[in-house]
Amino acid sequence: MTQEKNVDPQLFTDVIEGFSQEQKSLPSKYFYDERGSELFELICQQEEYYPTDAEVEIIKNRIYEIVALLGDNVQLVELGSGSSMKTRMLLEHLNKLAGYVPVDISEEFLLTESEKLRNEYPDLTIEPVAADYTGSFEIPDNPDAKKTVIYFPGSTIGNLIPTEAKAFLKTVASMIDSGDGLLIGVDRKKDRKILEKAYNDKNGVTAEFNLNVLRRLNRELDAGFDLDNFSHKAIYNDDEGRVEMHLISRKDQEVRVGDRIFLLKKGETIHTENSYKYSTEEFSELASEYFDIEKTWVDHRHYFSVHYLSLKTDLTGF
Repeated sequence: MTQEKNVDPQLFTDVIEGFSQEQKSLPSKYFYDERGSELFELICQQEEYYPTDAEVEIIKNRIYEIVALLGDNVQLVELGSGSSMKTRMLLEHLNKLAGYVPVDISEEFLLTESEKLRNEYPDLTIEPVAADYTGSFEIPDNPDAKKTVIYFPGSTIGNLIPTEAKAFLKTVASMIDSGDGLLIGVDRKKDRKILEKAYNDKNGVTAEFNLNVLRRLNRELDAGFDLDNFSHKAIYNDDEGRVEMHLISRKDQEVRVGDRIFLLKKGETIHTENSYKYSTEEFSELASEYFDIEKTWVDHRHYFSVHYLSLKTDLTGF
Protein backbone atom coordinates (compact mmCIF):
# COMPACT_ATOMS: atom_id res chain seq x y z
CA MET A 1 0.00 0.00 0.00
CA THR A 2 1.23 3.50 -0.74
CA GLN A 3 2.81 4.79 2.45
CA GLU A 4 2.53 8.51 1.77
CA LYS A 5 -1.25 8.48 2.08
CA ASN A 6 -2.96 8.78 5.46
CA VAL A 7 -5.01 5.63 4.94
CA ASP A 8 -7.96 4.73 7.15
CA PRO A 9 -7.09 1.14 8.16
CA GLN A 10 -10.75 0.23 8.78
CA LEU A 11 -11.75 1.43 5.32
CA PHE A 12 -8.94 -0.59 3.76
CA THR A 13 -9.84 -3.71 5.78
CA ASP A 14 -13.54 -3.43 4.92
CA VAL A 15 -12.83 -3.01 1.19
CA ILE A 16 -10.41 -5.95 1.06
CA GLU A 17 -12.83 -8.14 2.99
CA GLY A 18 -15.75 -7.16 0.76
CA PHE A 19 -13.83 -7.69 -2.46
CA SER A 20 -12.56 -11.09 -1.30
CA GLN A 21 -16.08 -12.55 -1.23
CA GLU A 22 -17.73 -14.36 -4.13
CA GLN A 23 -20.27 -11.52 -4.24
CA LYS A 24 -18.09 -8.44 -4.00
CA SER A 25 -19.50 -5.77 -1.70
CA LEU A 26 -18.81 -2.44 -0.01
CA PRO A 27 -20.33 -1.16 3.25
CA SER A 28 -22.90 1.53 2.47
CA LYS A 29 -21.59 3.80 5.24
CA TYR A 30 -18.70 4.73 2.94
CA PHE A 31 -21.09 6.53 0.60
CA TYR A 32 -21.07 9.49 2.96
CA ASP A 33 -18.00 11.55 2.35
CA GLU A 34 -18.73 15.24 1.79
CA ARG A 35 -19.65 14.74 -1.88
CA GLY A 36 -21.71 11.66 -1.07
CA SER A 37 -23.70 13.55 1.55
CA GLU A 38 -24.38 16.34 -0.95
CA LEU A 39 -25.52 13.81 -3.56
CA PHE A 40 -27.85 12.12 -1.10
CA GLU A 41 -29.49 15.48 -0.44
CA LEU A 42 -30.05 15.74 -4.20
CA ILE A 43 -31.50 12.22 -4.31
CA CYS A 44 -34.08 13.31 -1.75
CA GLN A 45 -35.21 16.03 -4.17
CA GLN A 46 -35.78 13.67 -7.12
CA GLU A 47 -39.33 13.15 -8.33
CA GLU A 48 -39.09 9.36 -8.11
CA TYR A 49 -37.67 9.25 -4.58
CA TYR A 50 -40.88 9.16 -2.53
CA PRO A 51 -39.50 8.55 1.03
CA THR A 52 -38.59 12.18 1.68
CA ASP A 53 -41.92 13.65 0.64
CA ALA A 54 -43.83 10.89 2.45
CA GLU A 55 -41.89 11.39 5.68
CA VAL A 56 -42.20 15.18 5.49
CA GLU A 57 -45.96 14.76 5.00
CA ILE A 58 -46.18 12.63 8.14
CA ILE A 59 -44.11 15.01 10.28
CA LYS A 60 -46.00 18.05 8.99
CA ASN A 61 -49.48 16.57 9.43
CA ARG A 62 -48.81 14.88 12.76
CA ILE A 63 -46.40 17.37 14.33
CA TYR A 64 -48.63 18.17 17.32
CA GLU A 65 -49.17 14.50 18.11
CA ILE A 66 -45.44 13.88 17.81
CA VAL A 67 -44.34 16.73 20.07
CA ALA A 68 -46.98 15.76 22.64
CA LEU A 69 -45.48 12.26 22.82
CA LEU A 70 -41.93 13.59 23.02
CA GLY A 71 -42.81 16.07 25.77
CA ASP A 72 -40.99 19.12 27.16
CA ASN A 73 -37.30 19.73 27.86
CA VAL A 74 -36.16 17.12 25.36
CA GLN A 75 -32.60 16.67 24.16
CA LEU A 76 -33.04 15.63 20.52
CA VAL A 77 -30.24 13.45 19.12
CA GLU A 78 -30.47 13.01 15.34
CA LEU A 79 -28.59 10.16 13.68
CA GLY A 80 -27.38 10.82 10.15
CA SER A 81 -28.51 14.40 10.36
CA GLY A 82 -27.58 15.52 6.85
CA SER A 83 -29.10 18.92 6.19
CA SER A 84 -31.63 18.40 9.03
CA MET A 85 -34.55 19.52 6.84
CA LYS A 86 -37.17 17.38 8.61
CA THR A 87 -35.64 18.19 11.97
CA ARG A 88 -36.41 21.88 11.57
CA MET A 89 -40.12 21.09 11.97
CA LEU A 90 -39.33 19.41 15.30
CA LEU A 91 -37.00 22.18 16.43
CA GLU A 92 -39.67 24.77 15.76
CA HIS A 93 -42.47 22.93 17.59
CA LEU A 94 -40.90 21.13 20.55
CA ASN A 95 -41.61 22.85 23.85
CA LYS A 96 -38.64 24.11 25.87
CA LEU A 97 -36.18 22.14 23.75
CA ALA A 98 -33.13 21.44 25.93
CA GLY A 99 -30.71 20.85 23.08
CA TYR A 100 -30.04 19.35 19.68
CA VAL A 101 -27.25 16.88 18.93
CA PRO A 102 -26.76 16.20 15.20
CA VAL A 103 -24.68 13.06 14.56
CA ASP A 104 -23.15 12.29 11.18
CA ILE A 105 -20.21 10.32 9.81
CA SER A 106 -19.22 13.13 7.42
CA GLU A 107 -17.55 15.66 9.72
CA GLU A 108 -17.10 18.47 7.19
CA PHE A 109 -20.73 18.33 6.10
CA LEU A 110 -21.90 18.03 9.71
CA LEU A 111 -20.01 21.09 10.90
CA THR A 112 -21.17 23.17 7.94
CA GLU A 113 -24.83 22.31 8.52
CA SER A 114 -24.52 22.79 12.29
CA GLU A 115 -23.22 26.32 11.76
CA LYS A 116 -26.21 27.07 9.53
CA LEU A 117 -28.55 25.85 12.26
CA ARG A 118 -26.80 27.95 14.90
CA ASN A 119 -27.46 31.02 12.75
CA GLU A 120 -31.14 30.05 12.43
CA TYR A 121 -31.61 29.08 16.09
CA PRO A 122 -29.19 31.26 18.08
CA ASP A 123 -30.80 30.40 21.43
CA LEU A 124 -30.63 26.63 20.91
CA THR A 125 -27.78 24.53 22.33
CA ILE A 126 -26.37 22.60 19.34
CA GLU A 127 -23.60 20.07 19.95
CA PRO A 128 -22.60 18.18 16.79
CA VAL A 129 -20.97 14.76 17.14
CA ALA A 130 -18.96 13.29 14.25
CA ALA A 131 -19.39 9.53 14.60
CA ASP A 132 -20.41 6.32 12.90
CA TYR A 133 -23.86 6.18 14.48
CA THR A 134 -24.23 2.44 13.75
CA GLY A 135 -21.89 1.98 16.73
CA SER A 136 -21.97 3.36 20.23
CA PHE A 137 -20.95 6.97 20.85
CA GLU A 138 -21.17 9.34 23.78
CA ILE A 139 -24.22 11.60 23.93
CA PRO A 140 -23.22 15.01 25.37
CA ASP A 141 -24.47 15.57 28.90
CA ASN A 142 -27.28 18.12 29.09
CA PRO A 143 -28.38 18.99 32.65
CA ASP A 144 -31.43 20.86 31.32
CA ALA A 145 -32.85 17.78 29.60
CA LYS A 146 -35.60 15.75 31.24
CA LYS A 147 -35.57 13.22 28.43
CA THR A 148 -33.44 12.10 25.48
CA VAL A 149 -35.09 11.21 22.19
CA ILE A 150 -33.04 9.61 19.43
CA TYR A 151 -34.32 10.73 16.02
CA PHE A 152 -33.46 8.44 13.10
CA PRO A 153 -35.28 9.70 10.00
CA GLY A 154 -35.08 8.64 6.38
CA SER A 155 -35.50 4.85 6.73
CA THR A 156 -31.73 4.42 7.08
CA ILE A 157 -32.32 1.43 9.33
CA GLY A 158 -33.29 -0.35 6.12
CA ASN A 159 -29.64 -0.24 5.03
CA LEU A 160 -28.86 -2.81 7.74
CA ILE A 161 -29.59 -6.50 7.35
CA PRO A 162 -32.09 -7.59 10.03
CA THR A 163 -29.45 -9.02 12.38
CA GLU A 164 -27.48 -5.76 12.10
CA ALA A 165 -30.68 -3.75 12.61
CA LYS A 166 -31.36 -5.65 15.84
CA ALA A 167 -27.80 -5.02 17.00
CA PHE A 168 -28.21 -1.33 16.15
CA LEU A 169 -31.44 -1.11 18.17
CA LYS A 170 -29.65 -2.78 21.08
CA THR A 171 -26.88 -0.18 20.84
CA VAL A 172 -29.40 2.68 20.81
CA ALA A 173 -31.16 1.16 23.80
CA SER A 174 -27.85 0.96 25.68
CA MET A 175 -27.22 4.71 25.22
CA ILE A 176 -30.51 5.93 26.70
CA ASP A 177 -32.44 5.51 29.94
CA SER A 178 -35.90 4.53 31.06
CA GLY A 179 -38.38 7.16 29.88
CA ASP A 180 -36.31 8.03 26.81
CA GLY A 181 -37.44 7.22 23.29
CA LEU A 182 -36.69 6.62 19.63
CA LEU A 183 -38.46 8.42 16.77
CA ILE A 184 -37.67 6.51 13.60
CA GLY A 185 -38.60 6.48 9.92
CA VAL A 186 -39.20 3.11 8.26
CA ASP A 187 -39.95 2.46 4.59
CA ARG A 188 -42.85 0.11 3.88
CA LYS A 189 -43.24 -2.71 1.39
CA LYS A 190 -44.99 -1.76 -1.84
CA ASP A 191 -45.12 -2.44 -5.58
CA ARG A 192 -41.79 -3.40 -7.16
CA LYS A 193 -42.11 -0.77 -9.91
CA ILE A 194 -42.41 2.05 -7.37
CA LEU A 195 -39.41 0.79 -5.44
CA GLU A 196 -37.10 0.26 -8.39
CA LYS A 197 -38.04 3.59 -9.95
CA ALA A 198 -37.15 5.37 -6.71
CA TYR A 199 -33.58 4.02 -6.81
CA ASN A 200 -33.03 4.45 -10.56
CA ASP A 201 -33.99 8.11 -11.03
CA LYS A 202 -34.06 9.46 -14.57
CA ASN A 203 -31.57 12.24 -13.76
CA GLY A 204 -28.93 9.73 -12.73
CA VAL A 205 -28.32 11.25 -9.30
CA THR A 206 -28.50 7.89 -7.53
CA ALA A 207 -26.12 6.45 -10.12
CA GLU A 208 -23.64 9.24 -9.41
CA PHE A 209 -24.08 8.66 -5.66
CA ASN A 210 -23.33 4.97 -6.13
CA LEU A 211 -20.27 5.60 -8.31
CA ASN A 212 -18.95 8.22 -5.90
CA VAL A 213 -17.93 5.47 -3.46
CA LEU A 214 -15.35 4.32 -6.04
CA ARG A 215 -14.12 7.89 -6.39
CA ARG A 216 -13.66 7.95 -2.62
CA LEU A 217 -11.63 4.72 -2.72
CA ASN A 218 -9.42 6.20 -5.44
CA ARG A 219 -8.78 9.25 -3.30
CA GLU A 220 -8.41 7.69 0.13
CA LEU A 221 -6.91 4.29 -0.66
CA ASP A 222 -4.91 5.11 -3.77
CA ALA A 223 -7.19 2.69 -5.63
CA GLY A 224 -7.38 2.42 -9.40
CA PHE A 225 -11.06 2.36 -10.35
CA ASP A 226 -12.03 3.77 -13.76
CA LEU A 227 -15.57 4.97 -13.10
CA ASP A 228 -16.41 4.77 -16.81
CA ASN A 229 -16.05 0.99 -16.52
CA PHE A 230 -19.00 0.72 -14.12
CA SER A 231 -22.75 1.31 -14.31
CA HIS A 232 -25.43 1.58 -11.63
CA LYS A 233 -28.45 -0.64 -11.14
CA ALA A 234 -30.97 -1.06 -8.33
CA ILE A 235 -33.30 -4.06 -8.14
CA TYR A 236 -35.95 -5.25 -5.68
CA ASN A 237 -35.23 -8.65 -4.17
CA ASP A 238 -38.68 -9.90 -3.24
CA ASP A 239 -37.42 -12.93 -1.29
CA GLU A 240 -35.31 -10.71 1.00
CA GLY A 241 -37.76 -7.80 1.07
CA ARG A 242 -35.11 -5.28 0.06
CA VAL A 243 -33.90 -3.01 -2.72
CA GLU A 244 -30.29 -3.82 -3.66
CA MET A 245 -27.90 -1.32 -5.25
CA HIS A 246 -25.10 -2.66 -7.40
CA LEU A 247 -22.23 -1.35 -9.48
CA ILE A 248 -21.92 -3.45 -12.62
CA SER A 249 -18.59 -4.03 -14.36
CA ARG A 250 -18.94 -3.04 -18.02
CA LYS A 251 -15.97 -5.21 -19.06
CA ASP A 252 -13.48 -7.76 -17.86
CA GLN A 253 -11.03 -5.72 -15.82
CA GLU A 254 -8.46 -5.62 -13.07
CA VAL A 255 -8.92 -3.15 -10.23
CA ARG A 256 -6.29 -2.14 -7.70
CA VAL A 257 -6.88 -1.31 -4.05
CA GLY A 258 -3.61 -0.33 -2.41
CA ASP A 259 -1.25 -3.19 -3.24
CA ARG A 260 -4.04 -5.70 -3.96
CA ILE A 261 -5.40 -6.59 -7.40
CA PHE A 262 -8.91 -7.93 -7.96
CA LEU A 263 -10.42 -9.32 -11.15
CA LEU A 264 -13.94 -8.40 -12.24
CA LYS A 265 -15.69 -10.10 -15.13
CA LYS A 266 -18.01 -8.25 -17.48
CA GLY A 267 -21.43 -8.15 -15.83
CA GLU A 268 -20.08 -8.94 -12.36
CA THR A 269 -21.44 -6.67 -9.64
CA ILE A 270 -20.28 -4.93 -6.49
CA HIS A 271 -23.15 -4.94 -4.00
CA THR A 272 -23.07 -1.50 -2.36
CA GLU A 273 -26.33 -1.10 -0.44
CA ASN A 274 -29.46 -2.79 0.83
CA SER A 275 -32.68 -1.00 1.66
CA TYR A 276 -35.02 -3.30 3.57
CA LYS A 277 -38.74 -2.57 3.60
CA TYR A 278 -40.93 -3.47 6.59
CA SER A 279 -44.60 -3.79 7.36
CA THR A 280 -45.60 -2.31 10.73
CA GLU A 281 -45.85 -5.83 12.15
CA GLU A 282 -42.41 -6.80 10.87
CA PHE A 283 -40.77 -3.71 12.30
CA SER A 284 -42.55 -4.14 15.63
CA GLU A 285 -41.15 -7.67 15.83
CA LEU A 286 -37.67 -6.42 14.90
CA ALA A 287 -37.68 -3.84 17.71
CA SER A 288 -39.61 -5.84 20.30
CA GLU A 289 -36.64 -7.04 22.35
CA TYR A 290 -35.66 -3.50 23.37
CA PHE A 291 -38.56 -1.17 22.55
CA ASP A 292 -42.32 -0.89 22.61
CA ILE A 293 -44.02 0.94 19.75
CA GLU A 294 -46.13 3.71 21.28
CA LYS A 295 -47.46 5.17 18.03
CA THR A 296 -47.20 4.65 14.27
CA TRP A 297 -48.03 7.21 11.58
CA VAL A 298 -48.19 6.62 7.80
CA ASP A 299 -48.54 8.94 4.82
CA HIS A 300 -51.73 9.08 2.76
CA ARG A 301 -50.43 6.50 0.24
CA HIS A 302 -49.16 4.19 2.99
CA TYR A 303 -45.70 4.26 1.40
CA PHE A 304 -43.79 5.23 4.55
CA SER A 305 -44.08 5.03 8.32
CA VAL A 306 -42.80 6.95 11.33
CA HIS A 307 -42.77 5.19 14.71
CA TYR A 308 -42.30 6.46 18.25
CA LEU A 309 -40.74 3.77 20.42
CA SER A 310 -40.23 3.80 24.17
CA LEU A 311 -37.43 1.91 25.87
CA LYS A 312 -38.64 -1.25 27.57
CA THR A 313 -38.57 -0.91 31.34
CA ASP A 314 -37.46 -4.48 32.06
CA LEU A 315 -34.19 -4.49 30.12
CA THR A 316 -31.18 -6.10 31.75
CA GLY A 317 -27.52 -6.41 30.84
CA PHE A 318 -26.81 -2.80 29.86
